[in-house]
Amino acid sequence: MTPSKTLTFSRRSFLKSSALASGGILIGFNLFNACKPEAKVPVDISQLNFNDFNAFIKISDEGKVTIFSPNPEIGQGVKTSMPMLIAEELDVPWEDVYVQQGVLDTKNYKNQIAGGSQSIRQNWDPLRQTGSTAKQMLVNAAAAKWGVDASECSAKQGVITNSNGETLGYGDVVKDAAGMEVPENVSLKDPKDFTIIGKATANVDIDKIITGKPLFGLDYKEEGMVYASVLRPPAFGQVLDTFDATAAKAQPGVIDVITIGEKTRNFLNKGYISWTAISSTTDKVVVIANSTWAAIKGKNAIKATWKVETPLEDTQLHNQKLSELLDGNKFDTRRSDGNVKKAFAEADKVIERTYEAPFLPHNCMEPMNFFASVTPEKVRLVGPIQTPEEAAKVASALLDREIEDIEVEMTRMGGGFGRRLYSDFAIEAVEISDAIKKPVKMVSTREDDMNTGVYRPSTKYKIAASIKDGKLTGYHLKEACINGNMYGLIPNFFPAGALENYKVDTANYQSNITTGAWRAPYTNFLASAEQSFFDEIAEEMGVDRIQLHLDLLENVKNNPDPKIEYSPERLQGVIKLAIEKSNWGKTDSNVYQGFSVYYCHNSHVAEVADIVMENGIPSVKKVTCAVDCGVVVNPLGALNQVKGGIIDGIGHTMYSDFGFENGKPQSNNFNTYQLIRMGQTPKVDVHFVENDIAPTGLGEPTLPPVGAAVANAIYKATGKRLTKQPYMSNMNVGEKVIG
Repeated sequence: MTPSKTLTFSRRSFLKSSALASGGILIGFNLFNACKPEAKVPVDISQLNFNDFNAFIKISDEGKVTIFSPNPEIGQGVKTSMPMLIAEELDVPWEDVYVQQGVLDTKNYKNQIAGGSQSIRQNWDPLRQTGSTAKQMLVNAAAAKWGVDASECSAKQGVITNSNGETLGYGDVVKDAAGMEVPENVSLKDPKDFTIIGKATANVDIDKIITGKPLFGLDYKEEGMVYASVLRPPAFGQVLDTFDATAAKAQPGVIDVITIGEKTRNFLNKGYISWTAISSTTDKVVVIANSTWAAIKGKNAIKATWKVETPLEDTQLHNQKLSELLDGNKFDTRRSDGNVKKAFAEADKVIERTYEAPFLPHNCMEPMNFFASVTPEKVRLVGPIQTPEEAAKVASALLDREIEDIEVEMTRMGGGFGRRLYSDFAIEAVEISDAIKKPVKMVSTREDDMNTGVYRPSTKYKIAASIKDGKLTGYHLKEACINGNMYGLIPNFFPAGALENYKVDTANYQSNITTGAWRAPYTNFLASAEQSFFDEIAEEMGVDRIQLHLDLLENVKNNPDPKIEYSPERLQGVIKLAIEKSNWGKTDSNVYQGFSVYYCHNSHVAEVADIVMENGIPSVKKVTCAVDCGVVVNPLGALNQVKGGIIDGIGHTMYSDFGFENGKPQSNNFNTYQLIRMGQTPKVDVHFVENDIAPTGLGEPTLPPVGAAVANAIYKATGKRLTKQPYMSNMNVGEKVIG
């Protein structure tokens, strides 16, 4: 869906551009008066006085509505789409809605987390019920005012009407309604009656974003606040030995230099507090200053020495350890169907491939930062965090304070991708504020983020398949990963249930390098490996690669498996849609197409990549994407999520590499670490399957399949199977575009 283009004039900018200065006289005219003398200047809804209704809704006397969006906004659009769910069932015009970011409120809000592409899925019914309940209470209040039965009244577009045709606005009854009994059973709209859900809706923050208004963590400031920059070990395995802060203290604007770490060590030694509490136990040097720049300059002036506490690891070691795990026999079996060993022994042919992917940083455009104010009365935390409830738990344990003492406010985030699930930067801000007894904002640099951050773990997959009498008879997936392994649901993704003999084994190497969730954890590379392998399986079997998928899914339909996570019908649907819309097999002779399909985060996605070879270098020109994510709440936001996931996936699959030497990251900024550039981004053609199924995830599911779609297209063009990411570094094509 393409949003319509609009041309908007503001009165101020129009007057400035239209005015003529002559002889000291400013001549201009008012556009509103010239065009529509009766037109009124639009009301700024945010400046109205609102009456409290419940934790989600406030209504002004004029009938305008404030809706609080409870979950963190990291660019996935929930600050727009979640209020749309409430507004739909409340039945108010969207233009009468003002959206505010909610604060952490565990009593009234549930699942205040941005992760796993679950915000809309988990709140689809609860938020609509919130809106419907509020509408019914408003109707009940109006009915009581008229002295009629509520069944004789209806509400639409913020206006309540009785059987006599009398009307009252929501603002007329909000005070009475707020005190009424909350109805337990309310009805929800039939999807055919939606007036807001399913309509392309602009990001509620878009005007503030493009005009530079304060929204993000880096924008936040308070009276009396100071700034902090933290010096951390330059390599994993090192801890602070000594430091000299003389030069740092001489920097203009530097207030003090302190160390932190003791409270964090004590906190971590208490045992499990939160899965988000990933933090180094070393002492760290902190520069306190009156500006970010002064704090960073002071940090750079510190002369520190570091000592080795645990082994300094490197990429060569990681590759060796992962390969040893794959070649060994110590695995955790995550799923085992039939007898894979027997199927392989009886096969006419067994094919096997090993796929490799490096560590990756998250590289959020907004570096890590966080505000903390620790006082005897309360602890205030403000910043870009995907897990506000966990941040409160961590602060409570760190300071040995009651959880009720902790307040958390969420700012908009300049990217998250899983990095801001973890609370290490919040822990630092809290410990600093507690030490200096002042409100403080800790700000990291790009180099801080890339040198000391949480990373996607390096991973290898060894996949083997057996073929007997032209049929695929067995499938064995082995995973070797740094620090962790695929979570419990993934072994039940496709092709689970499609084959009689199927096995998934995992093993991991424990490293001192911090790793964690990275957009579409594990599946971001697993999909690339498996779907590349299926392309090769089809070729070895001499069958059509598309038909192979459809036939395997037919097996699932004929042999229902309660453990599988995906819908074979919905996967077949997106496959057929992607093939149709991509003009599969009918492109020009110089266009090579690759196919991939995957299920993750409860959504079904199929993609076709079109590439051409330009001077021996593959160039992705187009990706056709078919998505079944149930009801599309906001098509404009959904389109952005789909395209963003695909472009992000192509960039990291093709170009991004990250490694270690003696515990130290080998890239610390974009001059040495490559992200996709504008000229490398393809056209993305998106098609949503229309249905009335409850919505599922969308922030992550379109990223995993694209790596294989591109790899399979490159194979068609070059005859080379790509098994190691990033592809461009392992094709020997000589292209390296950085800067």
